[in-house]
Amino acid sequence: MPEPDKSKDDILQGVSVDLRVCVGSASPTIKELMELGPDSVLPLQTQIDDPVELFVGDKLVATGFLESSPDAEDGGLSVRLIAVGDPAVGLK
Repeated sequence: MPEPDKSKDDILQGVSVDLRVCVGSASPTIKELMELGPDSVLPLQTQIDDPVELFVGDKLVATGFLESSPDAEDGGLSVRLIAVGDPAVGLK
């Protein structure tokens, strides 16, 4: 069997992907959604210290915890990863 072409791997490593961080979920009624406006608060079904999930497309790729980013001048957020991998075989 021929060796894989390393240059193809190098090309793929430079491709950007969109990563989505899911902090929680809510199940409001349509009526509650229609009543939302500026300064409304939508409670999530999660606690502040619960882990967040990281998705590429619809695939869960990691879990972690939100923390303030020490390098961000604007008080940005970061995710400290605690598990990375395929959830079907258990995130590692």
